[in-house]
Amino acid sequence: MTLTMYVDGGRWRAHQRGLLAEFPGLVPVAKGNGYGFGNRRLAEEAARLGSPLLAVGTADEAAAMADAFPGDLLVLTPYRVGEPEVDLPAERVVRTVAHAEALAALPACTRVVVECMTGMRRHGISLRDLAELPVAHLELEGFALHLPLDRPDGSDPVDEVAGWVRAIGAAGLPDRTVYLSHLAAKDVLRLAERHPDTEFRSRIGTRLWLGDVQAMSSRATVLDVTPIGRGERYGYRQHKAPSDGHLLVVSGGTAHGVGLEAPKYVNGILPRAKGLARAGLATMNRTLSPYSWQGKQLWFAEPPHMQVSILFLPGELKPPAVGDELSLAVRHTTTHFDRVVER
Repeated sequence: MTLTMYVDGGRWRAHQRGLLAEFPGLVPVAKGNGYGFGNRRLAEEAARLGSPLLAVGTADEAAAMADAFPGDLLVLTPYRVGEPEVDLPAERVVRTVAHAEALAALPACTRVVVECMTGMRRHGISLRDLAELPVAHLELEGFALHLPLDRPDGSDPVDEVAGWVRAIGAAGLPDRTVYLSHLAAKDVLRLAERHPDTEFRSRIGTRLWLGDVQAMSSRATVLDVTPIGRGERYGYRQHKAPSDGHLLVVSGGTAHGVGLEAPKYVNGILPRAKGLARAGLATMNRTLSPYSWQGKQLWFAEPPHMQVSILFLPGELKPPAVGDELSLAVRHTTTHFDRVVER
């Protein structure tokens, strides 16, 4: 009874090595659900890559991975005054800080990276904060800029980063290291040409671990196959079968993230039309599942259960046998697999 991600290990790691060559100084990121792999596995993979630094999402994640990664741990979530204390290996942990009062509150000699306010408008110190940052008692290891993915105004992200580098230097602060998120390799190269004395280190997670989609495949085990005739009732809500066919009980439910969907930014007429069509079908209790059999995407027979889903297989398709596996297309950052199998 397993939801499995199969991984072509050789291809997966070849992609990682290629990205390391493209982004010198790359900082791997392991956070959340570990991009479907699990954070501890990614911590071990980052160590295998020889990275001296691993970025994690929270202080709790740093504590959980400290024994799986021998290098330093950069906590991406900014430190907040009064947050619960977590037992961390202080000499190996670098805290991100986005507010002056948080910098002032940290114990002496804490290693910190200062987050700058970019066009993201999420969090970070402002340009006017630079001149009076209370960092004399801290180990300041660099500054960080988390950049927008899209720029509909046509602005140049390199100009935004370069402006911050100049401002940091003008404030008398060290501009030796700047950590970046969401900047293309060609733009990092442009920055390096403009500021040869600054090391620009890209923090990358999704593209590092999930960038080669052909290296991974997801499969669900068929647990039961039940024939059903048109009009026969089934499930919690006792809906009627739309035609003759089979009900397939397969591994993967809400506990795995199956059937759960994060909001998406929709742009363009066609994506909006598709969204409206899906919403219309949903009002009729018709929802496509992420599962496929014999190349055909199947419908949910009813909403996913906690650990399994029930699918409707039309009568014209030969049903799978119990123990067979169905392919499924899921978002790795929201899916919890029962196992990850390298082959």
